Amino acid sequence: MYSYIKGTLEEAFEGRIVVDNHGIGYEILTPANIFDLLPPVGTEVKIYTYLHVKEDGISLFGFPTKEGIQLFCLLLKVNGVGPKSALGILSALSADELRFAVLSSDAKTIAKAPGIGAKSAQRIILELKDKLNLEDILSEGEARQTRAVSSGEDTARNEAVLALTALGYCASEALSAIAKADVDKDADVETILKAALKQMALL
Repeated sequence: MYSYIKGTLEEAFEGRIVVDNHGIGYEILTPANIFDLLPPVGTEVKIYTYLHVKEDGISLFGFPTKEGIQLFCLLLKVNGVGPKSALGILSALSADELRFAVLSSDAKTIAKAPGIGAKSAQRIILELKDKLNLEDILSEGEARQTRAVSSGEDTARNEAVLALTALGYCASEALSAIAKADVDKDADVETILKAALKQMALL
C-alpha cells in the first residue's frame, strides 16, 4: 500500500522513528542499526516502507534505503520468518553481512539474530542463496573473485577460505576478506592468506 513515506523526521529511537507527512505522524518500526543512515531530527527523510496487517493490529516497517526494504521483503518469503524476525536479522546484521553469510552458508552468523535458531538460519540460507546478488556490494573485480570462491572454480582461494575457517574465522568473514584481498588471480594459497589476514586486521 505504501511504497515510501517522505516527510520530516520528528522522532528517532532505537527500533522506531516518527515521520510527519502533511500533519500526520507515521510511526515506523526500523532496524536498531540505522541511526547512521538517518538525517538529523527535524529534517526531511525518505523511508521505504512495508505495511503489515494482522488481526490484532497494523504495523509499518521501514528502511532508509531500497536495499534494506528489498532484503526485508526477501526474508519475509522464507517459511517461518515474520516481520519481527526479519527486522531482528537486519538489526543484528548489515546487508553485506547477511549476503556473505548466506553465500558462505554461515548459519552461525545468521543465528546471532534474536529469535533465529540454527534450523531457521539454515532455512534462510537454503531459500535465499539463489536470490541474493553480491555484485550489489562488491566491485566488479571483487565480485569475480567471490564467484570463483563460492563456485569452487579457484582452488587457491577456496583452500584459503577453509584455512581461515580452521583458524576460527566465520566463513562469511573469510569469504569477504579474500574477495577484497589485493592479489593476482594466479596467487598461491599463502599469498592469498597473507592478504586476507591484512584485510581482517582492518575490520
